[in-house]
Amino acid sequence: MLFFWAFFHSSFNPSIFIGGIWPPAYLTILDPWKVPLLNTVILLTSGATITWSHHSIILGSKKQVTLSLIYTILLAIIFTGLQCFEYITAPFSISDSVYGSSFYMATGFHGFHVFVGSCFLIICLIRIFFNHFTREHHFGFEAAAWYWHFVDVVWLFLFITIYWWGS
Repeated sequence: MLFFWAFFHSSFNPSIFIGGIWPPAYLTILDPWKVPLLNTVILLTSGATITWSHHSIILGSKKQVTLSLIYTILLAIIFTGLQCFEYITAPFSISDSVYGSSFYMATGFHGFHVFVGSCFLIICLIRIFFNHFTREHHFGFEAAAWYWHFVDVVWLFLFITIYWWGS
């Protein structure tokens, strides 16, 4: 939340040191309608596949649970790979004013949460393989799914505020 506060504070009160405008006058920023939009579609799709997986657990279909959870994990890996690509090719760095630092901190913190959520999902996949979840008892999976949905919602806020509005 503090990263968003820093971003909003700096964007509503741009310092003279960054040109008095937001984003800073000398920075070329990322186009929100390219990789960020693709990542949004990927993450929202992964939210649908994790929901499919949850419904499959409730129905007792191990094959559907496994398939949908593998899709979710693959989408998470693709999302993370595209974030890395974006960081490598971005025309600014973390040291380029408050814009760069708030951008990288907010998106990096989200990326860390995606990594943690991906680990949770991989553990759930292993537990499904060993039949640790039943139709009635699957709280560990539900917790991971809720966490994944939280990651989705935070990304939507990030996309809207930092990528779209912030540009």
